[in-house]
Amino acid sequence: MRLLLLVAIALMIGVFFTFDLGRFLTLEYLQSQRGELLERYHENPFTFIAIYMAIYIAATALSLPGATIMTLAGAAVFGLAVGTVVVSFASTIGATLAFLVARFLLRDAVQSRFADKLGPINAGVEKDGVLYLFTLRLIPIFPFFMINLLMGLTPIKTWKYFLVSQVGMLPGTIVYVNAGDQLASLESLSGILSPGLLLSFALLGIFPLLAKKLVEWIKAREVMKPYKKPSSFDYNLVVIGGGSAGLVSAYIAAAVKAKVALIERHKMGGDCLNTGCVPSKALIRSAKMLAYAARAEEFGFKKAEVDFEFAEVMERVQRVITEVEPHDSVERYNKLGVECISGDAKILSPYEVEVEGRVITTRTIIVATGARPLVPQLPGLEGSEYHTSDTIWELREQPKRLVVLGGGPIGCELAQAFHRLGSQVTLLQRPARILPREDEEISAMVAERFSAEGVELLTAHSAKRIEEREGQRYVVCEHNGEEREVPYDQLLIALGRQANVQKFGLEKLGVTLTPRGTVEADPFLRTNFPNIYVCGDVTGPYQFTHTAAHQAWYASVNALFSPLKRFRVDYSVIPWATYCDPEVARVGLNELEGKEKGIDYEVTTYGIDDLDRAIADSEAHGVVKVLTVPGKDKILGVTIVGSHAGDLIAEFVMAMKHGLGLNKILGTIHIYPTLAEANKYVAGNWKRAHKPEALLNWVERFHTWRRG
Repeated sequence: MRLLLLVAIALMIGVFFTFDLGRFLTLEYLQSQRGELLERYHENPFTFIAIYMAIYIAATALSLPGATIMTLAGAAVFGLAVGTVVVSFASTIGATLAFLVARFLLRDAVQSRFADKLGPINAGVEKDGVLYLFTLRLIPIFPFFMINLLMGLTPIKTWKYFLVSQVGMLPGTIVYVNAGDQLASLESLSGILSPGLLLSFALLGIFPLLAKKLVEWIKAREVMKPYKKPSSFDYNLVVIGGGSAGLVSAYIAAAVKAKVALIERHKMGGDCLNTGCVPSKALIRSAKMLAYAARAEEFGFKKAEVDFEFAEVMERVQRVITEVEPHDSVERYNKLGVECISGDAKILSPYEVEVEGRVITTRTIIVATGARPLVPQLPGLEGSEYHTSDTIWELREQPKRLVVLGGGPIGCELAQAFHRLGSQVTLLQRPARILPREDEEISAMVAERFSAEGVELLTAHSAKRIEEREGQRYVVCEHNGEEREVPYDQLLIALGRQANVQKFGLEKLGVTLTPRGTVEADPFLRTNFPNIYVCGDVTGPYQFTHTAAHQAWYASVNALFSPLKRFRVDYSVIPWATYCDPEVARVGLNELEGKEKGIDYEVTTYGIDDLDRAIADSEAHGVVKVLTVPGKDKILGVTIVGSHAGDLIAEFVMAMKHGLGLNKILGTIHIYPTLAEANKYVAGNWKRAHKPEALLNWVERFHTWRRG
């Protein structure tokens, strides 16, 4: 169907230029034929109008030159009133047809090929597309046919496009129709639009944008109106929350010489230092040492035994936290110029924060209160002992049987670690596979290792309730319509995290939340209050320590320097890793997301089992999987499974951030023997798949000729 339409359009355009039909669409021809056109119009006005509209619509739909002459002709024949109506509808219908043709022929291909670049544009069009289109229609210096074609590639609704085009083109239509009514005295098309008139149109076109800014300003004034602005402030910025997002926000503010206060009610460093990234990686490392001992024969040893106490392993975790603690300490941040305040913060107004009975004033506020483990409303859970990623570190007695609810990154990491330390672990989750955000074969690699080590995986099992009988506790779950009881000594809930948005004044103040329960923020990380910003897990959309720090730079700079200068937060290249064994690291698109979003891609893989260093390390397993634009080396996304995947992904993160393709990686020297060579080898696989066969055939002939 697309091919037939394309051929038909090409034929019509070809006929237009082959037979020089454009000669009928000149000012001279129109002036010479005006009398005859008037005569035919008066003979049969309705038929003439229908023919005129058909020609106008066809010319506009095919983006042919001559729309201006057609407009003048309409006015010259129909007069100002009728001409305005006829031309307005004909031009809008033609523009809409051109819009639909572009959408039918090109949108899917363009959206698929350039999905990574068009995402923000699509979001902008969905939000403010009507405003943008109206502005473009009001300014006649923008070619209308280009607007028709380009807007067809966007998600704007057809009916909106028609109505906005009708209204937006009306002022310009009236100007041209009025000129056509004076056709006899018109010497050239350039005389229709004087510089002054063009300037007026430009100002008229800019007006909607200015109006939008005015509306935003009025809304900001309205939301701030109930609160009295102090004549002076104690601080330029108050940051609530001493986790990754809050620490970086305060650090940036101090670095640019702002007076900043950081309020933390519990421990500096937040979840990452105290209950998240740091303790989990310390535990994983200890567990991995036991796993190496169990594989002693692979490394040439007959036997390796490790004598340990579980409590001592958990104490090591605390020692690691203590050793890292100074990096996030009050002492360090005080030296950096941040005033650290311990206590519960409560936002009283956009300018006032109360902490431990003391009210401080500030020009701006950053909310960086993080998130906490999500605990489900599971019958029998309340009143029964359970752990989350916040409390599991309190254990000193090793659980004989541990049930982990949730097969995401946290659940997988801790399930494997506890199993390696000697617990009998059952991982139970509702989705059909662990790590469900990753591609199916990636999840399968991890699941295969878990099963080989002895972790019991109960996927597609839905937890229904907790029961306790005769001192024994059970998770009752459902699978394929049948219930099953899973006994346990300790239960770890790892079902994700929910934002901390309560008990510090957001509700009373009226800060807007999203349906997910996070604080809603605009692209500048500003809430509905113009001087209250947000970053980190409390707003999302990513709940990683490194993205919290990334957001913090934008939040802090925007809070301190807006409206003089502000930056849209950049989520274009976000990496993450799951530190199970094998590690899983990803940046950008995977196949699962590519199919969901309808993005075309090519897949290139390299098996790490073939890598010399991996073989030498007895870690010959895993894969580097790269998605690229079809036929090009541009990287859309990378997934790595294997030893040190979280470190190996960094090269691809850098490449994607700075627009470097696989050819650049292939042309970069990688030290031998290293695991990083896997990145070069996957680039080599891509190159081999795209080698220029025709050129190589000629090169082969050249070498044959040289041999004589």
